[in-house]
Amino acid sequence: MRATLQRVTRATCTVDGELTGQTGPGLLVLLGVAPGDTDATAHAMAAKIAKLRIFGDEQGRMNRSVQDIGGGILSVSQFTLYADTRGGNRPSFTAAAPPDHARALYHTFNAALRALGLPVGEGVFGAHMFLDLTNDGPVTLTLDLD
Repeated sequence: MRATLQRVTRATCTVDGELTGQTGPGLLVLLGVAPGDTDATAHAMAAKIAKLRIFGDEQGRMNRSVQDIGGGILSVSQFTLYADTRGGNRPSFTAAAPPDHARALYHTFNAALRALGLPVGEGVFGAHMFLDLTNDGPVTLTLDLD
């Protein structure tokens, strides 16, 4: 499982002109699922993200987690995180999980975040989504549990 995190002051997701998910201060999480990922992987990724200390404390040091600041998450499925661009100019996505497997683990991941007390807005799995965000910092990290 792979996630790209962006620390945000706000983020929204719209599909066909309809707002599907949003967050205020917190994280935009782009989540990619690999074929070998399991429920345990989804729970481990959620726990790592919830506890990752990338928000500033009183001295401006990255010592607080999204849980610590009472932040939220906008979670968006993103199979393109598993793009292989080594051969030619057209990416291959064979390293990404098949849609049914990825959809199930995306929902498991979101449920795990909620179980940790985080408010979670969602994108729409498999839809053409438009994301609007204000990156804070900017802080952008990639986590890989493969």
